[in-house]
Amino acid sequence: MAAETIWNKETVPKVMKIVSTRLQQRDLITLLLVNPSIHHTLLSHPSLWLVLDFHEMSNAGDRLVSALSLPRYRNVKHINLEFAQDIEDKLLENVKSKCGDSLLDLEILNLNGCQRISDKGIEVVTNTCPKLKVFSIYWNVRVTDVGITHLVKNCRFVVDLNLSGCKNITDKSLHLVADNYQELESLNITRCIKLTDSGLQRILLNCSSLQTLNLYALSTLTDEAYKMISRLPHLRFLDLCGAQNLTDDGLSCIAMCKNLVSLNLTWCVQVSDVGVIAIAQGCRSLELLSLFGILGVSDRCLEVLSSFCSNTLTTLDVNGCINIKNRSRDQLLKLFPNLMCFKVHS
Repeated sequence: MAAETIWNKETVPKVMKIVSTRLQQRDLITLLLVNPSIHHTLLSHPSLWLVLDFHEMSNAGDRLVSALSLPRYRNVKHINLEFAQDIEDKLLENVKSKCGDSLLDLEILNLNGCQRISDKGIEVVTNTCPKLKVFSIYWNVRVTDVGITHLVKNCRFVVDLNLSGCKNITDKSLHLVADNYQELESLNITRCIKLTDSGLQRILLNCSSLQTLNLYALSTLTDEAYKMISRLPHLRFLDLCGAQNLTDDGLSCIAMCKNLVSLNLTWCVQVSDVGVIAIAQGCRSLELLSLFGILGVSDRCLEVLSSFCSNTLTTLDVNGCINIKNRSRDQLLKLFPNLMCFKVHS
């Protein structure tokens, strides 16, 4: 009996402290049911109960309300509802009315793929999360500039924003983001087809702390905006896939981003050796570069790229670049011995 007491009071807490930090949410909940000692030990570590992950789950709304009603989730910081079922405006209103206080410390909210959420839902949920830092609402065609207005009004500390696929937001949204989130570090506006140079230019003027910028499939933007990317001294990741209006002039300005480590130029059809050589000379820390499908580049740009980035590049995609003759795996490895990946675009 004494040995069992020592085991429960001393050994179990030590073991659980080590093991629990490596377990998934479901496993932690299962462990609560093993015995009272383990239950007590787990609940005595608040850091274990900061994340709620219901991505791709059915009945996610009911699960969320039930979880937030428990004392252990009173200070939750991260909620993932990505592609979860039954997430809609009424559910968010229910969360706010029943357990809104549990969201006061929330910092990360993932609503990717929750297509039944509208501007009203954005208003409700952001009104309960004043400390939100990371907000993602990928692939939502119901959200408009009205929803973004609620976001910037209610959540003043956002540094990571994913609006990818939100096809009904306009430059007004980017103006709001630029004017209210000047410490923004990451922005994804992939396929936001109503955006123009005006919106991006305001972002580039005001948000100089950006480290990640995803402009995938924004074919309406021009060099007038692209040239201003040079104003981002901390930029590390830039996705320009499908930038049909990007020219060597614009790319030469982007080459001023000395800290760039990842650059996707897939299908940037107006780019030539001139622009890529400028990148090679200016961005000497490049680890990933995709030139997929660019007909205007040749072996010449790879030779210059090798002179400046041969030790850093680990991913290089030149598939479809028919004017690069020496593009077999063995030939590329002679120029870039650290290459591990030869395909970015698929």
